[in-house]
Amino acid sequence: MGKTDVLISEVGPRDGLQNTKAFMPTEYKKRWISAAAAAGLTEIEVCSFVPPKLIPQMVDAAEVVAHAKTIPGLTVAALAPNYKGAQRAMEAGVHKLTLTISVSKSHSLANVRMTPDEAIASAKKICDFRDSLPPEQRPKIESGLSTVFGCTIEGVVSEDEVVRLAIASAEAGCDEVGLADTTGYANPEQIRRVFKKVRAAIGEKLGGAHLHNTRGLGLANVVAALEVGVRTFDSSLAGLGGCPFAPGASGNIVTEDLVFMLEAMGLRTGIDLERLLAIRELLAEGIPGELLYGYVPLAGVPKGFVPASGR
Repeated sequence: MGKTDVLISEVGPRDGLQNTKAFMPTEYKKRWISAAAAAGLTEIEVCSFVPPKLIPQMVDAAEVVAHAKTIPGLTVAALAPNYKGAQRAMEAGVHKLTLTISVSKSHSLANVRMTPDEAIASAKKICDFRDSLPPEQRPKIESGLSTVFGCTIEGVVSEDEVVRLAIASAEAGCDEVGLADTTGYANPEQIRRVFKKVRAAIGEKLGGAHLHNTRGLGLANVVAALEVGVRTFDSSLAGLGGCPFAPGASGNIVTEDLVFMLEAMGLRTGIDLERLLAIRELLAEGIPGELLYGYVPLAGVPKGFVPASGR
């Protein structure tokens, strides 16, 4: 990963905005993405290709992708819940596409109106379509397994089912499989155990962690994932967002707090924390009235703090 030890994938423009009350104007989205890239973020999930009637915030998805693609060195990522959305994302020219595949059948039906196995079949169809494109137009495809660590509808989720769907995702043609704590149920021991099981099953196709701080364990779970070799983490500026189809599943990890913790631990993120913190003003203007979270923005960095990226 060059000069960085950990890749932070900013998901705020997608996951953060998908259930805000106020609509962030397109120009603010573009400014946010540009400012985040200027602060050192090299991968940003800029939108999702979903029907605007379901998530009105994403009505300008193609325009936002077009802007993000003008930023040198930025991996432009997006999410798609189904084949039609994936086609639209590829037509827009995204570099990375995440497909949502829920391990919980109830959540899967609520979120994408498919069973987990139907979602795998859809993923295969999407990967086949991707493979039919000219090589330079083929995005990297990630299977984003959701409700891996528990479901607000079903409760406990089978770890064997997580492994089965991870293997099925890889066999369907997905380049990597990420694991998401959609509901904020996970604890550090569970994180270590499940990531180890999935790596044993699919090896280097194991991707990153999408963790929530709903019960205050987000950063503890990051440390646990680091201990078992995970080096890519999703987070959201100001902790915006959560899944609108998982009741009570608020609380993405705050990008500012994550960057501070990793840099303090001696792990280089390549991100300028001061420039990152300054983006919060733009969010406050673009979505007035929305709560912005984060401990580091409130308390400031400790006296004498020297980030690993600056050493």
